[in-house]
Amino acid sequence: MRADVLTIGEAMVTVRCAGPLRLGGDSRVSTAGAEANVAIALSRLGHTARWTGALGNDEPGELVLRTLRAEGVLTDHVVRRTDAPTGLLLRDVAAGGRARVHYYRRDSAASTLSWDEVRPAVDAGQAGLHLTGITPALGPAPLEAVAAAARQAHRSGAWVSLDVNHRSLLWSGEEAVRALRPLLPYVTVLVASDDELALVADGDGERDRVAALLDAGVEEVVVKRGAAGASYHDARTSFDVPARRVPVVDVVGAGDAFTAGYLSGRLDGLDAYGRLERATLLGAASVACAGDWEGLPTRAELPALALPEGETLR
Repeated sequence: MRADVLTIGEAMVTVRCAGPLRLGGDSRVSTAGAEANVAIALSRLGHTARWTGALGNDEPGELVLRTLRAEGVLTDHVVRRTDAPTGLLLRDVAAGGRARVHYYRRDSAASTLSWDEVRPAVDAGQAGLHLTGITPALGPAPLEAVAAAARQAHRSGAWVSLDVNHRSLLWSGEEAVRALRPLLPYVTVLVASDDELALVADGDGERDRVAALLDAGVEEVVVKRGAAGASYHDARTSFDVPARRVPVVDVVGAGDAFTAGYLSGRLDGLDAYGRLERATLLGAASVACAGDWEGLPTRAELPALALPEGETLR
């Protein structure tokens, strides 16, 4: 089956602790992974999303697959390994209330994901390919797989989106620069926070870096600013959209929701302002609920998100 969007990455089991991990106590088990989050968000909005990656042939892998399938995500090209485990993410609360994460991804099933394993999913066809800067950080083989997928999708006429999504616990900024900049000739949509732009483009400030990205062939540059909203740039126009004001419960996964909203708007043929507005709506929905993806809306729920603050849907 041809997908609207194919995502490639690592999905993990996540254990969320109510307090500091070292004290034990209550916890909750779920799944996480930027690309899987985007696939779930797109599926809830009625798009056909496929996720591919490598999981261990273990119970955590079964949980990941069950979750994705329950959300309507296509998992027909997922690789299962008997010699490597599914990745694990532990999340707890540090002193002062700040959330922190602990990755257990070294030598995980996804750390050796290869182009040969990814290629069948790419060959199945897609309108768009969504990648992040997380998968290339897992190892040389995933980096090669992501680069080959971008080239192949670009050659086939699909658009390619890249969310820089830098994770300093996985690799340094210098490593990210060397890996991500060669992908730019194949990228249609680049999404980054303002501090991540320097990883993919040179320049004295945001304006120069955006110009460099457009010169490199990127068609749309989307800058995430969290509670300050977001910005859009292409060769013709630039504008800002404010964030939606909502009670903030959990900011993890908000960037993935934002990106999914933007890509959904692209699939629906919305103009640039409409795409960015949908992105901020989904980002707001995500931070208002605990969990990476649990609070993501369905298409039927989109009108309620767009209501003015305090108004009731009747």
